[in-house]
Amino acid sequence: IALVLAAVFVPVAFLGGLTGQLYKQFALTLAVSVILSAICALTFTPAMCALLLIPVEQAHPRHGPLGWFFAKFNALFERSRGGYIKSVSVMERHAVIVMLTFGVLLIAVWGLISNRPTGLVPPEDQGYVLAVVSLPPAAALERTNAAMSALTRIAREVPGVDGVVYISGFNLLTGQAVSYNGTAFIRLKPWDQRKARSEAVDSLVRTLMGRLNAQIKDAQVLVLNPPPIRGLSTAGGFTFVLQNRGGADTAQLSQVLQNLLAEARKRPEIGFVYSGFDPRIPQIEFEVDRDKVKSLGIHLSDVFFALQTFLGSYYVNDFNLFGRTYRVQAQAEGAQRGQPDDVNRFYVRSDNGTMVPLSTLVSSRPLNGPQYFERYNVYSAATINGTNAPGYSSGQAIAAMEELARALPTGFAYEWSEATYQEKKTGGQTAYIFGVSLLFVILVLAALYESWAMPVAILLVIPFGVFGAFLGLLLRSFDNNVYTQIGLIMLVGLAAKNAILIVEFAKLKREQGETIEQAALDGAKLRLRPILMTSFAFIFGTIPLAIALGAGAGAREALGTAVVFGMLVATLVGVFFIPVFYVILQRVSERQWPFKRPDAAALAAGGEAGTSPPPSPARGD
Repeated sequence: IALVLAAVFVPVAFLGGLTGQLYKQFALTLAVSVILSAICALTFTPAMCALLLIPVEQAHPRHGPLGWFFAKFNALFERSRGGYIKSVSVMERHAVIVMLTFGVLLIAVWGLISNRPTGLVPPEDQGYVLAVVSLPPAAALERTNAAMSALTRIAREVPGVDGVVYISGFNLLTGQAVSYNGTAFIRLKPWDQRKARSEAVDSLVRTLMGRLNAQIKDAQVLVLNPPPIRGLSTAGGFTFVLQNRGGADTAQLSQVLQNLLAEARKRPEIGFVYSGFDPRIPQIEFEVDRDKVKSLGIHLSDVFFALQTFLGSYYVNDFNLFGRTYRVQAQAEGAQRGQPDDVNRFYVRSDNGTMVPLSTLVSSRPLNGPQYFERYNVYSAATINGTNAPGYSSGQAIAAMEELARALPTGFAYEWSEATYQEKKTGGQTAYIFGVSLLFVILVLAALYESWAMPVAILLVIPFGVFGAFLGLLLRSFDNNVYTQIGLIMLVGLAAKNAILIVEFAKLKREQGETIEQAALDGAKLRLRPILMTSFAFIFGTIPLAIALGAGAGAREALGTAVVFGMLVATLVGVFFIPVFYVILQRVSERQWPFKRPDAAALAAGGEAGTSPPPSPARGD
């Protein structure tokens, strides 16, 4: 059992990329823990049993409430075990129906997997949310400050909000410092003070966005949950990059972008979409008269350097003073560069030393254009940030955007970036990871049993765990993300553990001369208690994960739900099927018809009559 549990995580420990790091942390932790636990069980546990366990004579039964409880429990368990053995005996005589039922289960598993929404990692309550404020293009910084002050006042009135810190003139999503944008960090109260469902982070995001957009009239406010893994993306949600691959101009790119945003806002899977690309920003274009510059003996680079230094800024150097480092930037005073005509104040030196006004060399004209130009994989592009709507997963929102992108005009394409790129990359690895883990388990079991039949009989119980895991995700409306996939890998070893307990004992009984059917019944009868003990100990130990609250609750709930429901179904339902799987595969191994009907009378008699030793199977059967 220890080798199987460790072998499950061997292949996932060598995966690369972001998801490989997540898998690797779980794989190495659990594999090392299982190996150490096995060493402890084989060495220290027998010694501790000899020291601590005290035999209890049957003539001196326990008294008191505890003794009464144990007596009632054991009596109930014996009756339940008797009914379990009778049910397994009936199922052994109807192996065809059992396998048909198993086939229906496989179809159900496929349906649950294919219909369950996907995601990368679940959103987390990290104790704060982000707010990005957008005012009309070229709005003054004073208007932005007023909007940010209003945001602070309104946000603090929302139950569950503790405080607000904001930065005026900076857009977190685009990384641009512009006067008409602002970014706020809304700090939430500690988790133990937010008990109400309305104070959960997803509810607060919707509440804040509704109130802020309703009460701040001249600004658009986006409230975002930060990414669950820092550095994975700028904010939570998806990142869609529209690429201009046909060389279209800015106006065409903007038109295609606006049409795509309008269609995306109509889709129920998408909560909101936002793009910082806006070609309507008022700008001033300075055109240099190159012929005049040359005729006056002025270097063209000096003209551009003067424009950059006075109107923009120019980095000079750094210097240290009083233990701190200061940066020197050359720039004209703000009052001296507020109007296009202020270029008359600036001069450039010619070759003969004459100072020539810049106004004689350049002409200005107003125009509208984007605040910045973005390129992605060489092509000019525009980034769209968005989130999935409540009740939908990020995978469904991604699928909706891909469906809309199929209608893009010729010359335009798209790419995924940040966390969305990782999610798309992870989607193709799930089947590969699961398959390689199963292969490693089969190889380990085949080496232990020196047979290919017994490993298959053991692994046939795994679909019950997968069915339970996805049933739990369905009941709790969770998506299929990296943490649930880690839980599925864990279920491979845990579900196989139950089957090993029965199959190992049944194999020994068969080698002692019992019939295949009776050997399976004996194994099921003797191993039922340890199966239930170990399985329910694990289930009760992981229930706190499934009902986790506070920091990191999203990841713990996803993992806990998968393993609790998966192990519950694998235990309560799988124990009825494991003996039948053993009977069928053992018959195949001994060159018998797998679905022959055993003698019910002999089976009921416990296999006392009509038993015969099994043929010696060839090595490798």
